[in-house]
Amino acid sequence: MQLKSAITQSVNSFGSLTDTIHPVLLLQVFTRYGKCYMFNAAEEGKTLRTTVKGGTGNGLEVMLDIQQDEYLPVWGETEETAFEAGVRVQIHSQAEPPFVHELGFGVAPGFQTFVSTQEQRLTYLPPPWGECQSLALESGFFQVYSVTACRIDCETRYIVENCNCRMVHMPGDSPFCTPEQYNECAEPAMAKLSEKDNNNCICRTPCNMTRYNKELSMVKIPSKTSARYLEKKFNKSEKYITDNILVLDVFFEALNYETIEQKKAYEVAGLLGDIGGQMGLFIGASILTILELFDYAYEVMRDKLLDLRSREEEEGSHREDVSTCDPMANHSEAISHTVSVPLQTTLSTLEEITC
Repeated sequence: MQLKSAITQSVNSFGSLTDTIHPVLLLQVFTRYGKCYMFNAAEEGKTLRTTVKGGTGNGLEVMLDIQQDEYLPVWGETEETAFEAGVRVQIHSQAEPPFVHELGFGVAPGFQTFVSTQEQRLTYLPPPWGECQSLALESGFFQVYSVTACRIDCETRYIVENCNCRMVHMPGDSPFCTPEQYNECAEPAMAKLSEKDNNNCICRTPCNMTRYNKELSMVKIPSKTSARYLEKKFNKSEKYITDNILVLDVFFEALNYETIEQKKAYEVAGLLGDIGGQMGLFIGASILTILELFDYAYEVMRDKLLDLRSREEEEGSHREDVSTCDPMANHSEAISHTVSVPLQTTLSTLEEITC
C-alpha cells in the first residue's frame, strides 16, 4: 500500500529553508503568514511521492535554519504579532488548500520533532440525513470542495467587495491590497468576519474528506557529543544551533487508513422489522394475522350489505303483493272470518287463499 500527503511549512515570518530539500520538490504557496513551501503538492505533469514503509526514517526528514537574526523587530502588539520562534507545519491532502495559521502545529528550534500520522477517510451523509456538501464552489477558485476552500473563497469575496482588493494569499485576479489598504480595510474586515455572531461564512462539512491524525514527540538537539561536529559542519556556534536549528521528521505510523462513515440512524426496512418483531412478541401477530383481520372485516361488511339488500328486496315485494289484493276487500274479510291461517303458513299460501 502506498500513502501520500502534502505538507505545508510556513517559514517566512519564522525563518527560511536550508538546502536539504531540492527546490524541485517544493511548491511556493502564499498563506496568511506570507510565502510558504508545500512538499508533495499536486502539480500537473508531476508524480506524487509515495512511501512503501511506515515508521521513522520512511517519510519526510528536513533540517531547518529559522535564522532568528533576520526576524523583523516587534515595535508594538497587534493580532498578527508573532512572539514565538520556529516554524508552523500543516499536514493535509493535495485537494485541500493550506490553512496554516489556524490548522498548523508549531515546531520549535533546538529540538528534533517526530510527527507520527495516520490517514483517516471520512464519509458524511447529505440532506435530509446529514448536512454535508459535495458540489464545487461557484467561484471556481477551487476544483474540490473543502471547509478550508470554502473559508478562503468566502474571505476573498468579502474583502474584494469591501476593500476593492485582495490579500496576498487570496485567489482571483483582483489587484493586491497596498500596505495602507491592509491596515485600514483588509485586516479590520477579516477581524469582523471572524466574529462569533457573524454568519457571512457558513461552510458545511464535505461529504468525503481525508484528514491526518498526528502524534508529536520531541528530543533536544544538539547533544553534547554532536555539538562540535555541527559547529564545524555549519560553521556556527553551539548557541546559534540551539537557537535556530530544528529537525522535522514526518512519517506514517502504519501503511493503513481508518474509515469513518456516517450511517442513517433508522432505515425503513429496520422500522418495519421492528414493528413486526414487537407485534409478534407482545400480541403474537404477524403479517398473515393482519391479512386475516382485513379478510374478516371484509367478510363481515359483505354479509351486512347483502343482508340489508335482501331486506329491502323483501319489503318491496311485499308492498307490490298487497297492492294487487286491495279491490277484493269484502271477500278477504269473509275469508278472514271462516279460514284460520296458521302463523307458520308462508306468505305465498296466504295470498292464494285471500285472492
